[in-house]
Amino acid sequence: MTTLVSRERQAVAGDHSVGVAVIGCGYWGPNLIRNFFDTPGCHVVAACDLSETRLEAISRRHPSLAALTSVDDVLRDPTIDAVAIATPVNTHAQLAMRALEAGKHVLVEKPMTATVAEAEALVALADASGLTLMVDHTFVYTGAVRRIKQMIDTGELGNLYYYDSVRINLGLIQHDVSVIWDLAAHDLAIMDYLIAQRPTGISAVASTHFPGGMADVAYLTVRFADAMIAHFHVNWLSPVKVRQVLISGDRRMALYDDIESTEKVKVYDRGVRWNDDPLEARRDALVAYRLGDMFAPVLDQTEALRNECAHFIDCMRSGETPATDGHAGARTVRMLAAAERSIAEHGALVPLDD
Repeated sequence: MTTLVSRERQAVAGDHSVGVAVIGCGYWGPNLIRNFFDTPGCHVVAACDLSETRLEAISRRHPSLAALTSVDDVLRDPTIDAVAIATPVNTHAQLAMRALEAGKHVLVEKPMTATVAEAEALVALADASGLTLMVDHTFVYTGAVRRIKQMIDTGELGNLYYYDSVRINLGLIQHDVSVIWDLAAHDLAIMDYLIAQRPTGISAVASTHFPGGMADVAYLTVRFADAMIAHFHVNWLSPVKVRQVLISGDRRMALYDDIESTEKVKVYDRGVRWNDDPLEARRDALVAYRLGDMFAPVLDQTEALRNECAHFIDCMRSGETPATDGHAGARTVRMLAAAERSIAEHGALVPLDD
């Protein structure tokens, strides 16, 4: 176990090529391997999985990799500076904890952990050891989400009224996690990145349509201290695939449609203005509508996972805090857990205590 000697982040030497290992080579692991291979400043040392069949497939594509079936072999290798974990969520906490204790920087697939207690323990260990702990909230690294973040931070949208998100499809029904932990994890992470204000509570309702299964349709409402409100619809049983986020401000509104191939973000110069001047109200209606133009901003087209892998390596080198660090991962897990509790309490509002 590594000694927890400093709370300052341990930056990797600038002239050192970062050695990376990927643990888990099922659906997402090969994508991580591919993108780390194309990321400057690092090299992929090993792939680790319990399935020799999966490792054989990885070795055929990347013969330079060490194909390992034991996590112990990964953690003992001094040439490996960082591990990326792409395994089932119930294994995330244990694997990430062991990697941090071995002195490795960690990138872990979403959601970061299965419980709030596990998330808080990981964050505490990473902070105490000075190691980079980053969560694979991939959509945060899309050009679309980054552009919306810029619009919110610069006041282009104005004061926010509401955040409305829909992520539905006739999807792969999971047997180990509900639709909330599978799909809403993406959208809550996006909201957490875009909106600096922290939510105060969450309520949720869900339905399970198959015996012994997990919730497959859910609606979440997130409350804030002011009039700002966020709503999420996630669904595995939709005949169509929809991935949309609508954000309304008092100056402009933005629509993010991830299915759209060319104009993923559209900005509408439209809105409603309340006239509270009593003199003017005598002459005009109390409510005035603004119907302006729509435009689609130019977006960075780089693959989100490519941006994410590069950001992880840059943060390791510089010691800077990742955009989706362990604290962001813990906030998302806290919201997911609160939503599950609300469902169990028939939609009751569950406070979010940061």
